This record gives sequence, structure tokens and C-alpha cells, in this order.
Amino acid sequence: MSDDVHLTASASDWSGAEGWWTDLPWLVNADPERVLGLLASDADPGARLMAAVYRASVDVHRDVPPWVRRQLLALDAARYGDRELSARIAAVSVEDVDTEPWQVLWSTGAQSDPHAQMNPSGHTGGVDAVVTTFSDGRHVVVTGSKDQTVRVRDLETGQQVGGPMSDFHGRVWAVATEVVDGRPCVVTASDWAVLAWDPATRQQTGELPGINGQVWCLGTAVVQGRPCALASDDDVSVRVWDLASGEQVGELTGHDDFLMAIDTLVIDDRPHAVGCMSGGKVWQWDLTTGQPVGEPLPGHDGEAWAVATAVVGGRAHAITAGHDATVRVWDLVMGREVGRLVGHEGTVSAVVTAVIGGELRVVTGGSDGTVCLWELAAGRQIGRELVFPAPAMR
Repeated sequence: MSDDVHLTASASDWSGAEGWWTDLPWLVNADPERVLGLLASDADPGARLMAAVYRASVDVHRDVPPWVRRQLLALDAARYGDRELSARIAAVSVEDVDTEPWQVLWSTGAQSDPHAQMNPSGHTGGVDAVVTTFSDGRHVVVTGSKDQTVRVRDLETGQQVGGPMSDFHGRVWAVATEVVDGRPCVVTASDWAVLAWDPATRQQTGELPGINGQVWCLGTAVVQGRPCALASDDDVSVRVWDLASGEQVGELTGHDDFLMAIDTLVIDDRPHAVGCMSGGKVWQWDLTTGQPVGEPLPGHDGEAWAVATAVVGGRAHAITAGHDATVRVWDLVMGREVGRLVGHEGTVSAVVTAVIGGELRVVTGGSDGTVCLWELAAGRQIGRELVFPAPAMR
């Protein structure tokens, strides 16, 4: 058999005698029990790599359709450091399913048996917060965890940069970044504290005053030329701090429930914040005055968990996600809902915008274990959702 892949008519059997690991369509579509019988049958390095990739999620492959298996295999190939193999797997055809628009750009993990390695993120607890920034000449990802640490990884290599940031007051719920005096600054929210850090040295540079409880979310913005951080704790106040001086310089007013998520944007050359609240409403504030803009939007049925902002057709919009399994789109200038993205089967707890191929897209994640890609203008889902198995309880 040559290195070219082939798909049999039934997509359920493999007809070659050598080089089985090169037949990616068969590996994606075949009965996992048949594939497992071949994993230890060849000493070729390519076979050993493919066997390790397949075994990485072997407990899931038996119970999922081929298009989900394709996603898992592409992810695990990237974790083993073979991005070319990951891309080839992602391009495999599956009957009645379009080729996935998703490709793994980077992933962490070592070329070793995953059953013998630690969590590839470096954390020993769940990861609650992720943000990217540019630090010390490289693009990095910053992660905050239940294990009371924050870690920095190089986005290109996936390798951890230095040791963790520690000395937190409990679980790290949120991380954000801003530029202070020409240098990147990481801001963290945890139980009883909002802290500022230098990501290059991973040293704490300050603690922002006034916090008396758990802080679940963070925002940053430049207000009247000053880099600022925004956060709320158990007393429902939303404070604004100057990151250069570490002093509180303002407070957002008008609301009477807890802030669950916040994002910032510029409207008519003035910085604004959009917040999702525990009662489901969506508030907008002018950060220069701290005053609300208009009446709060009716929001969600139950808690509103996540928010992202974007400019659509030259107008400021907010995209919010909540307990009611919906993602709602708001025109902030008109002050009304203009669309919904419906498809998740549980709480939607994460939303972010991205420009892909020159087009604005929305990415959402939910408690149903799926990540969905949306075309905002048309309000429709693009391709199949990414499905992730529920983590084992520890």
C-alpha cells in the first residue's frame, strides 16, 4: 500500500497489509475495536506515533460518531507534536458530514504515553480563565486555575515560560491583560483579591484595593489615557482602578445585582463597558463618567454568564450567553436585541469573537461539552460543533 490514503466503500474495514497508520480515512471511520487490534502490530515509528495518538482518547472513540473521532484524533496528533498529521486528519472525509472548518493551531502535551503524564496545561486543577498577550518578544497564553496558580505558555511552541504565578487567595477565576507604561500587565481575579503581575518575570506588581469577596470576572480599558482594570466582588460594587498607580479611580453605578461577566469597547471615541448580571440583565456604562447608558437590556432567563463585544455594520454590538442555553445579540446603539444564536443544550458559559478569513465570527462554549462557530450576520452555525468528552471526576 502506498502513502496515499483511501476510503473503502463501507468505510468500516481496512484492506491493506502494511502501513495501516497511513490510511487516515479508515482510522477515522472504522470500528474502533478493529483499529485497536492493529495498534501493537507494527514497530515502525509512524505506526507507534499513530497508535499513541489513537490510544490518547481510546475510551471515547468507541462511543462517538466518526466526525467526533476525527476531531479528537486531530487534537491528539497536535498534542504529540505532529501538526501536519493533525491537519491531514482534520481534512478526512466523513460520510454525510462536511469537512470540519476547525483545525488545531497549537496544543500542549509531550510525546509520551498520556496515561503517564500530568495535565499538559501544567495545572493540577481545572482551568477557569484564558487570555493571550504579547510578552518578552513572543505571543503567550496565560491561564488561571482552580489550583491557585497562573501559568504562562509560549503560543508557538506550547512550552511553559518559567514557573507559575502563585501566592493567590484561593481559586483564580479570571485573567485579563493591559499595557501599562509600555509593558504588558496581567490582572488576576481570585477569592478576596485582584492582583497585577508582570508576565515576563511572573512577579506580582500590586494588589488593587477594596475587594472583600470572590471576584468572578475582569475587564480592562484605557480611560482618559489611563490603563484601568474593572471588577466586582460580593458587595455588587464594580470598581475601576488605575493600573499604573494601583488606586481606585471610579465606580460603575445603577445596578443592584452581581456582575458575572464584563467586556469593554469604544463607542463614539469614549470607552464603554458591557456587563452581564446575576439576574440576567445586560448593562452598559460610560467608563468616563461611571454612569449607565440607557436602560438595562432585558437579557436572559437566569444568570447571564458571558459577554463579548464587536462592531457589526459600523455599530457597536454585544453578544451575551447565559443559563437559558441561548446566545443573544444586542445592538448597543439601538438598545435592543437583534438576534439569537440557538443550538446549545445547556448553559452557555463562554463567548468570544474572532475574524476568520476576513469575516466576523462568534465562538461559544457550553455545559453540553460543545464549542460552536457562528456566522453572526446570518445567525447560523457554521459546520459541526466541536464535542469534548466530560472530564473524569477526581
